[in-house]
Amino acid sequence: MAKRDYYEILGVPRNATQEEIKRAFRNLARKYHPDVSQEPDAEERFKEINEAYAVLSDPEKRARYDRFGHAGVEPGPAGGAGADAWRDFVDLFDLFSEFFNIGPSRRRARPRRGKNIQVKVTLDFEEAVFGTEKEVTFRRREPCPRCKGTGVEPGTSPQVCPTCHGQGQVRHTVRTFLGPMTQVATCPTCGGSGVVVPYPCQQCRGTGQVETTVRKVVVIPPGVDDGYRVRIPGEGQPGENGGPPGDLYLNVRVKPHPYFRRQGNDILLNLTINVAQAALGAEVEVPTVDGPAKLRIPRGTQSGDVLVMPGKGVPKPKGGRGDQRVIIHVEIPKHLTPEQERLFQELARTLGTEVKPQGRSFWERVKEWLSA
Repeated sequence: MAKRDYYEILGVPRNATQEEIKRAFRNLARKYHPDVSQEPDAEERFKEINEAYAVLSDPEKRARYDRFGHAGVEPGPAGGAGADAWRDFVDLFDLFSEFFNIGPSRRRARPRRGKNIQVKVTLDFEEAVFGTEKEVTFRRREPCPRCKGTGVEPGTSPQVCPTCHGQGQVRHTVRTFLGPMTQVATCPTCGGSGVVVPYPCQQCRGTGQVETTVRKVVVIPPGVDDGYRVRIPGEGQPGENGGPPGDLYLNVRVKPHPYFRRQGNDILLNLTINVAQAALGAEVEVPTVDGPAKLRIPRGTQSGDVLVMPGKGVPKPKGGRGDQRVIIHVEIPKHLTPEQERLFQELARTLGTEVKPQGRSFWERVKEWLSA
């Protein structure tokens, strides 16, 4: 696509004065700057306007343009102005960034939330079930005891910044073809705070905080399990610039129990009984997390049967408790006394010698059907 005439872009006649060209450029640049204009083609128009002004504002480039057109100012033997035009455009963009307050500027430090702290906590099985209190130790930044968190050596005080006079920012004026422009920047002396500390605290070196070992008793709620994370709000690192503190997270590890296992809110217990108890039924005492409790073994109990003890499991978050499920294992004796052997032989004569092949269970048939 052929380039538009530079005079047409700026909307000035070919005999326009330098002042008229500058005035036209100012008006168009303000209108089409990409950061203030709502026009969809603002960026392209802004580049076009800058390119036109870079040529027409330079008497030598303008003379070449009037004589040879675009060929006189493009890179190559006849022109060589392309790099200059681009450099002029970059300079103009930087200047407008300052004029429209674009790019780096003074920003007041925003409040920032403190970082979280993580601590490992090891619990016994019963502590995880019913909850407990534990003392944990961790490192955290605390207000300096010497300066009470001010960062200033006791007996001294902060002073107004001599560079910005307490404003937190400095201004300097530059002269441009658009006229004098004032640039605002964060004060390099005080970093934007408006004050300086001539005598920082010797203990914290002016930070107002020191690393401290904290010992804290924390409450572990009932029902936590291995791998759980318990959140203690507001016990993490302090926030910055008035921001809230972080949180303390307890990473829970539960020690294995000698015979209890957990399944959700239920507790599993493997229980071995003898053949007489299985055949005749019995009342036995079994362990629970609440202490020993009675369990009724029904007559004819088989290995693998599960007996339920309601409400003997893990507390639930919304109230109530899970169950304790007792998995029965019938033990066949390997060594018999003469009297036991005689009794088993009598029992064997009454039970007969017939055996029954074990067919596939219902679940085995379902599994086979699904895999077919």
